[in-house]
Amino acid sequence: MRIVPSELYSDLLSNLQIDRQNVNQAVEEASSGQSVNTLSDNPLAAGQLVINRAQIADVDQFSYSINTVQGSLNTADSALNSVVSSLTQAVSVGTEAAGGTLTSTQLQALAQQIDQISQQAVGLANTTYQGNYVFAGTTVTTQPYVASSSSPSGIAYAGNNNTNSVEVGEGQTVTLGLPGSQIFNAPGADVFQSLTDLSNAIQSGNQNSIASGISEVQTSLNNVVAQRSLYGDTLQQLNSDSTNLSQETLTLQQFQTNLIGANEAQVATNLSQAQTTLQAAIAAASQVSQDSLLNYLK
Repeated sequence: MRIVPSELYSDLLSNLQIDRQNVNQAVEEASSGQSVNTLSDNPLAAGQLVINRAQIADVDQFSYSINTVQGSLNTADSALNSVVSSLTQAVSVGTEAAGGTLTSTQLQALAQQIDQISQQAVGLANTTYQGNYVFAGTTVTTQPYVASSSSPSGIAYAGNNNTNSVEVGEGQTVTLGLPGSQIFNAPGADVFQSLTDLSNAIQSGNQNSIASGISEVQTSLNNVVAQRSLYGDTLQQLNSDSTNLSQETLTLQQFQTNLIGANEAQVATNLSQAQTTLQAAIAAASQVSQDSLLNYLK
């Protein structure tokens, strides 16, 4: 009678375990598309992968910040474009009133147009983006322009003179725009005061006052145009930054693919070979077990 030594069984079981691990690893690579799924697969690559993913996360955060800032700045820029159009219209109305040949009724009608333009400007100065007022400084939840009987123009600024900044790159920040006080209430270029003065001048019919009112509105208009240029310059820079971040994301993703990406053809071959080896090992173990039992019965 021959008895299979216990060492042989131990070796068989050990080989079976290794073969099963090889099959499991091949299956995991095939399903994940990655050659590295655990730290033990490739400690060096796993460490590089952690750094790579952190870099991608940073780029994604910068891209998100840029998208948010672009949305806010585009909204503000569009509002300022409308303000420029409104003030340009006010200058045109004032010029018409300065002709000196209009009746009192006609002058009153033109003054009402200026008042309507002023109301439009207030609405534009209270523009919001995602629930935040874009011209309120840092008090973004406070409506910046409100009616006030204590203000000569009838409109008061309730925001502050501060600005919010957002990081859009490593060590790079941009402001979310300018406070309304710098755009609509600059010294000597107060949009609402200039419109009020022009309206009053047109109602009075005084040609000198009308000319002075037109000059005030033009000065305010020039200031709005000058301040608006910041938005255009910032948006142009952000568009460039966004393009660079997109390219950086592609580069990092390609590095990740090169680092841990599995070769589909090779993985399929490895899986087939591992399964074949495992099946052969199982068959061998089964044969040894049968031979041992027959030898024991002899």
